[in-house]
Formats: sequence, structure tokens, C-alpha cells
Amino acid sequence: MNLNKEAEMTTINLKPDFFESNRQKVFSKLESGSIVLMFSGKAPKKSADEAYAFTPNRHFYYLTGVAEEDIAVLIVKGEEKEESTLFIKKPDPVMAKWVGETISKEEASCISGIDKVCYLDELESTLNHYFMDERLNYVYMDLERDKFEDAVTKEQSFARICRERYPHLQIKNIYPLISRLRTIKAPEEIELLRKAIEITQEGICALMKNAKSGIYEYQLEAYFDFVLKSRGVKDYAFKTIAASGKNGTVLHYSSNDSLIEEDSLILFDLGAQYQYYNADITRTFPVSGKFTERQKVFYEIVLKAHDAVIASIKPGVTLKELNDLTKKVYLEELGKLEMANTEEDVLKYYYHSVSHFLGLDTHDVGARTLPLAKGMVLTVEPGLYISEEGIGIRIEDDVLVTETGCEVLSKDIIRTVEEIEAYMKKC
Repeated sequence: MNLNKEAEMTTINLKPDFFESNRQKVFSKLESGSIVLMFSGKAPKKSADEAYAFTPNRHFYYLTGVAEEDIAVLIVKGEEKEESTLFIKKPDPVMAKWVGETISKEEASCISGIDKVCYLDELESTLNHYFMDERLNYVYMDLERDKFEDAVTKEQSFARICRERYPHLQIKNIYPLISRLRTIKAPEEIELLRKAIEITQEGICALMKNAKSGIYEYQLEAYFDFVLKSRGVKDYAFKTIAASGKNGTVLHYSSNDSLIEEDSLILFDLGAQYQYYNADITRTFPVSGKFTERQKVFYEIVLKAHDAVIASIKPGVTLKELNDLTKKVYLEELGKLEMANTEEDVLKYYYHSVSHFLGLDTHDVGARTLPLAKGMVLTVEPGLYISEEGIGIRIEDDVLVTETGCEVLSKDIIRTVEEIEAYMKKC
């Protein structure tokens, strides 16, 4: 790898117009007399004086582009005007010496396209001003909740306080509205996804070049890590899965600490995160460079399902229909091997869904019941898991829905048996 060449790469950045456009989309969906209050998030404590790495709330980022911890944005749709205000932290000269300077008003405005930037100590008085305006009726916050037992978020706690202090207000959840907007990717977002996929592809090539038995999964994984760091990637789409042999039959195996055995397959499910946009790719290959006949049989079945799903993607199709097609292909092919006579039999070897949305989150927001539409990006990831034979295979690509079909954004990443064996032999 030519690191000097990599250092010269042009960084792709979203422009303020993109975030302004997103806010305008939100304005268009709000009733008059509404405000939206959103927080960027705060990294939770890990231990002692250490915190986990901060990453911004993705809805907040979608509307502002500002990746700063513990700040807020207020969006107001009045009867006569629409206005956005960012609330940031005041400069702290002492903390600047320890952790660096916080974002300035000028920087925040330049990134977000929001002209009005205030300090956080003005937020409560500003809210009181709007909350006591008789023309204000609705307060929207991000009240996302995955499970009943989840901890109360800052937004949910703040919403409770607002209800207690201003009982005349109607608190509403902005989460589903922005989630729906995010399902359709703008051209700028697609370019960022392409870049994340391109970097991921380089990492996968490094894995194939250095694959061998007798080393630990994490040692092989390190070649992927090196490529990403060399390309300026600061975070991963998710914790890398490097699963050899039977480990490949565990969907979210990520300890990556087993010794890679001779003639085993290794399943890598991984992705670079570029400017907060995520690639999600899975490739399965033989560490020896050549598939056994049995491995090849199952690999070809998975590839057949993979190609059938991609051929079926177009506007109007649902994720359920794609998954049903996957199971249909498996039932036919496993039936030939006398391994499946019913769909229930198929589920012994295939126990996840074939697709999810992709974007600012790896498992991106958007209702799974939504029919596909132009501009959506989703994964295609059929797999077969034959634990009794130590064979786990998944082939995953990232796909953009077009007007009449789809474009495989990761099409340049080799996937067939012949391509993989030829590439690894050349290495």
C-alpha cells in the first residue's frame, strides 16, 4: 500500500446546504406552532474517570452536521417564520488544556448553516419564552425507545420535566418522522457510502492476502484495522466479526480469539465508517485459498440466493418478500441435498433476515414494512450455517434502489468461488 498516496486523498464532506435541506424537510412536516428540541448526546461513563468514545445522535447529526458532545438544537415553526438555533458549550480555557477546545459559534454555524448560535446557559430561558407563547402548541423531541426496560434517556427525562412544568403543552415524538426522511438517501449520502465501501474493499483484500491457518482470528483481523487507520477512518460501522470454522455459525460472534484451523472457512462481517456513514459487507473465504468440495456446495447455494434477491430488488418490493425469496431458494437447493423438506427445516440453517436498511446507522432507521423506494440503501446478506460441519457462510453486499431496479454499490468486491480462489492464489 502506498501510504503517501493515501494521505493525499480528498476528504468528502457534507456541505451546510445538505443539513439546511434536511431541516426544511422537517419544517414541511410540522404543524404551525411547533418546536423541535434535540440533543447531540453524551458519552456514558466507562470506569473511574474514563468515558466511552462519543458519537453523535444520528438524528441530531442529520439536521445539523455538528458532532459535538452535549449540545442542543431548537427548531421553531411559527405562524410567520421558521428558525433554527444551535446551543453550544461556552469556551473553557482550563478544559481546553486537558481535552481540547470545544466548537466555536463560527465553526458551528459554518458546518450546520444555522446562523443563530447561542450558549447552553441560554437554553432554558429560551424554552420558557417559547413555552409560554400561546401560539405554541407542540413540542417535538426524540423519544426513541427500543425496549420497555431500557434506561430513561436525557430526552425522555427532559420531556417529563416539560410536562410537569408546562402541562398545557403537547409533547410529541419526532423520531419516526426523521427516521422516515432518512430512509431516502441524498446523492451526497450515497457518495459517502461509496467511499466507506471502497475503503472496506481494500481492507478485505488485505485479509485475503494474509489469510493462513495457525494464527488467531484477531491477528488476521489486524490487517483490516491497519488499512482503515491508514485511510483516515476513525471508527468502524460495528465491531468486526472474524469467525473461523464453527464460529461462523454464530451470527454476532465477535470475540475473534480462536486459532484458525487448516482448511477452515473464515467469515468476515465488517465495515468502515466514513463521515458517520457505514459500509456493511460480509465475505467468506477459505484460509487455505481453496474451497473444499463440501464448502463449495454450500457457498454456491448462498450465492444463488444472493443473486436472486438482488435481481428482485426494485421500488415497491418489501424486505419480507426478499426474505421469502431467500427461503424459497434454500428450500429448493437444500432439498436436493436431502437437508430440507419444509421451510421449518430451512430455518435450522438460516435464522436471520436477508436485508436491513443502511446509512448513518448500520442497521439504519426506517420501518421494515416500508415498500422499497428509489434512494433507499439496503444490505443483501443471505447465509447458511451448518454447525455440525463447522461451516458458516454469509455473502453480504450493499445495494441502492434505483428507479427501475437497483445498483450494487459493492459490486467490485470479489464474491464468486472462482474470483476468490484466483485472487488468493495470486497473492
